[in-house]
Amino acid sequence: MALPPYMIPPNSWAAQLMAQQQAFAAVHAQQQAFSAQQIPPAGQMPPQAPPGITPPGPLPPKMSVPPPQKVDIMTEEKLQEKAQKWQQLQSKRFAEKRKFGFVDAQKEDMPPEHIRKIIRDHGDMTSRKYRHDKRVYLGALKYMPHAVMKLLENMPMPWEQIRDVPVLYHITGAITFVNEIPWVIEPVYIAQWGTMWIMMRREKRDRRHFKRMRFPPFDDEEPPLDYADNVLDVEPLEAIQIELDTDEDGSVHNWFYDHKALLGTQSVTKHVNGSTYRKWNLTLPQMATLYRLANQLLTDLVDENFFYLFDPKSFFTAKALNMAIPGGPKFEPLIKDHNVGDDDWNEFNDINKIIIRQPIRTEYRIAFPYLYNNMPHFVHLSW
Repeated sequence: MALPPYMIPPNSWAAQLMAQQQAFAAVHAQQQAFSAQQIPPAGQMPPQAPPGITPPGPLPPKMSVPPPQKVDIMTEEKLQEKAQKWQQLQSKRFAEKRKFGFVDAQKEDMPPEHIRKIIRDHGDMTSRKYRHDKRVYLGALKYMPHAVMKLLENMPMPWEQIRDVPVLYHITGAITFVNEIPWVIEPVYIAQWGTMWIMMRREKRDRRHFKRMRFPPFDDEEPPLDYADNVLDVEPLEAIQIELDTDEDGSVHNWFYDHKALLGTQSVTKHVNGSTYRKWNLTLPQMATLYRLANQLLTDLVDENFFYLFDPKSFFTAKALNMAIPGGPKFEPLIKDHNVGDDDWNEFNDINKIIIRQPIRTEYRIAFPYLYNNMPHFVHLSW
């Protein structure tokens, strides 16, 4: 073992340090020898001094013995409590994360008279007991477009006389949402509107269901009408439905105009998966009947070139290039912060100049976006 530099003998303080270490080693050896004398061999008792005479030499120091550890006995109650804490901890760790920690409380369905009374009581907001609700009404204005959209999409169709829908409303009556999505089976829905086209032609001739409306329907100073007093007792108009033949239209005769078609006990497993209509499977006679009823609205064009540059991919390309197809829709620009000066290549720094005497038509730019455009980002090929 090599000595460190400070242990080399010519150094004065190194000699002092070595002497201290040697003295410490000698004291340590004496203590070990004394403790070996005090412990007798196995099977012998230590010699005892006569009574009245103190034994020579100092007594060995007393050794501190640690107290016996207390054994914790796991009872059934403690075991149950520990298991419950562990389960709570794991459920917090692995539970489904709620957005912003929000847990939706289960609310019971209320009768329609409850919201009618709320709206009737809040008709006059000048009362002092509603002074705190005015802030809620102002905050609810932000959601008014969504409420109108839900009301319009759940509006009863012409072939329905009345439609009952669930409603989600605030306790102050500030906002009300129709809490339903009107799912439909696509061929059934198209066939229903196909029959409506025929019935509306007859309606324009007979004028049985429609009357001309006077505008404005309500004056500015007129108080809002109460639903229970003015609308609830009025008999709704007759639904507009075409008369289906029991033989020719027998495959769809029983459920064609139902609000939620094919949701019977047997039809759920046979034709549709449930109220969402995510999957549906109609028989061949049903599809044939629906196709015949929807024939007024279905096109008989089979030539794809009829819709040339008037299909979704062409519209996507027109939006990406910030152009408008003649006679087609106009869009907001897809790339708004595009600076022409940031281009790596343009017609001014190009070596191979292409001189075009006439402007390139919009149809060419959309039909061949990679050929006629400098920066064709996010374009689609319609062909």
